[in-house]
Amino acid sequence: MSGADLNKKREILFSKFPPGQVPEAASDLQRLDEVGVEPKFEKRSVGVSYDLQQHTLRELDEHLIDKGYHLDNTLMTKLTRALIYYVEDTQLHNMTAPEKRLKRSEQEAYVKAWEHRPHGDHDDTPPEWREYK
Repeated sequence: MSGADLNKKREILFSKFPPGQVPEAASDLQRLDEVGVEPKFEKRSVGVSYDLQQHTLRELDEHLIDKGYHLDNTLMTKLTRALIYYVEDTQLHNMTAPEKRLKRSEQEAYVKAWEHRPHGDHDDTPPEWREYK
């Protein structure tokens, strides 16, 4: 997995109420190590950039919620957030999972078994019937 895959840029959206959360949340997030922060007042959001090996979006969101901030909870935002959590968790899991290599003989065994197994393109019609004209 390349280093570029681990550098994340996300937006954390805040609810309308209470107003004025963006500047406070931005200064709160700037205190965290290795998190880039860009307040976006017109969008009611804070842009964050981080290395996945250091932080996750779930961690940053939970940090803000613990501090009393109210994140946007519209359906689209919740779905997007859940997808990002899943993708980041999967990436972190895959980084620690050992790559399973098949030995050549094992791979050949699977190929041979597949060749002898009837597939969807197998035709049970006897050859003399197939060539009948």
